[in-house]
Amino acid sequence: MRKALLAAALSLAGCTTVAGPDRAKPAAVAVVFDRETATPTIVEGLADRETGRAVEANDPVRIASISKLVMALATLRLVEEGKVDLGTDVSNYLGWPLRNPRFPEARVTLGQLLRHRSGLRDDAGYVIPLGESLQAKLANPRAWYADAPPGEAPFEYANLGSPVVATVLEAASGERYDRLVERAVFAPLGIEACLNWIGCSEEMAERAVILYRSTGEVARDHAADRPPHCTIPVADGEACSLEDYVPGTNASIFSPQGGVRIGMMDLAKLGQALIQTSRPGVFSGRVLAELIFSMMATPTDADFFCGYGAGIQMIEVPGHGCNDTLFGDGRPRIGHAGEAYGLRSGLWMDVEGGRGMAYFVTAVPEPVEEDSGGFAPEEVALVRRALAASDR
Repeated sequence: MRKALLAAALSLAGCTTVAGPDRAKPAAVAVVFDRETATPTIVEGLADRETGRAVEANDPVRIASISKLVMALATLRLVEEGKVDLGTDVSNYLGWPLRNPRFPEARVTLGQLLRHRSGLRDDAGYVIPLGESLQAKLANPRAWYADAPPGEAPFEYANLGSPVVATVLEAASGERYDRLVERAVFAPLGIEACLNWIGCSEEMAERAVILYRSTGEVARDHAADRPPHCTIPVADGEACSLEDYVPGTNASIFSPQGGVRIGMMDLAKLGQALIQTSRPGVFSGRVLAELIFSMMATPTDADFFCGYGAGIQMIEVPGHGCNDTLFGDGRPRIGHAGEAYGLRSGLWMDVEGGRGMAYFVTAVPEPVEEDSGGFAPEEVALVRRALAASDR
């Protein structure tokens, strides 16, 4: 009776408190979807350990590198609108020459950047705060592969390419990157999402999934990381304001490589649009065809990537030689993985079977060995449980 009264009182107070060992249980959500329906099969753990707030199926979370797939879809929408071309020298959009200093004659294209074949690498860093120069960052030889020009450089997964792509999209469209993504990707799908909390409602920000490391340390998106506090990287002495920001100068401030906040039910809508390309007014069959073609044309030598195309990854292709397995059911899938701040996330689609999964799990330990694989045991276990639950 006392427990019931306590639960009722806490409910009236607007939160749920969890005591004992469950108070540190990592938040995890998995949503299984097909072309028409989306079902949360696992929703567990705490979105906020301090208050004891339990996670809900569509609570927004930083999805890390799945943001690159969102960026690719925005790019392809601009291709359809005739505003950009994947094979054009991006210098034409930026208004200044983007070149690997060692290969000044070799052009850089959006297609190369999206496929991680431009020669860019992360050795010089990839966060360019408001008030600093993207052009100056890219003039640093350490930002480039030294031994081959763009287009001939080997596949090397690099976050630095994303700020370049996003800045090119801004320059070509005249739209700020966050607003472009809202117009081209989120709004047509009825998705509530944002980049670095810019444009998200106050109510959505209050439902944020706080990211914790496996040690229990808060890693990201606690109250001080959310509005009304500054949510973008800002150079020393620079005001945290986008009022005077000029689109096409430095879209790194929106973290296009990993800064999307979105719930798993909404992320599933994006997956549904990709496996149901006949749906009018969203993504045409040409978009999915371009994604798949670019991926098949860009094989990699990495276990984690059976193929990597325009912001999209292929995994678990039978007989390919890529060894990292997630679902383990012998079916290849396309999508993208995410990893940051103790979080593992994924959006994966079995296009032939017309099914997919959107998921995340927090507080995942860092790998103990460099070659321990692309997927963490915690996310493999989550995905297998969700898959089993959906097949019942």
